[in-house]
Amino acid sequence: MIQGALDELRRMNKRQVLSRKHFLYQCLSFGMIVSSALMIWKGLMVVTGSESPIVVVLSGSMEPAFHRGDLLFLTNFQDDPVRVGEIVVFKVEGRDIPIVHRVLKLHEKRNGTVKFLTKGDNNSVDDRGLYAPGQYWLTKKDVVGRARGFLPYVGMVTIYMNEYPKFKYAVLACLGLYVLVHRE
Repeated sequence: MIQGALDELRRMNKRQVLSRKHFLYQCLSFGMIVSSALMIWKGLMVVTGSESPIVVVLSGSMEPAFHRGDLLFLTNFQDDPVRVGEIVVFKVEGRDIPIVHRVLKLHEKRNGTVKFLTKGDNNSVDDRGLYAPGQYWLTKKDVVGRARGFLPYVGMVTIYMNEYPKFKYAVLACLGLYVLVHRE
């Protein structure tokens, strides 16, 4: 196998060899970028204690605090107590997409367990209708993270790519065209 590849390289002219090397270099560079992004993501997960250290606000339920498309930075340290007024990101059984809402009420039991109720700032009722059937309170295990900072509207690209698949293909086509034009 290796001998066959070497024989093929000897038969190629100099331009073909350089073109193949350039292509392999681009593939290696792309692989390095992807692996670096994954390492940064995993590092953020460890540093923040959150399974998802960055999320995009998908609806207007938290306006005026956060708008659709805002990028939130989360932490989820287990030692920090949940407080009324704090903005949490939580997952509910049966729903894939996490929800960003504010803690409305705390319910502490004598045995030390804490349950809490959430509500979107722009919603007229609490979130019990969003919770799993039979669930009336959230616990710490439901929390993905707590909002610690945000960048306004940076996540709109993600929303457009999910809501308009043709936009996603247009972005990919532009990236492909850019790579083709800037090969050398």
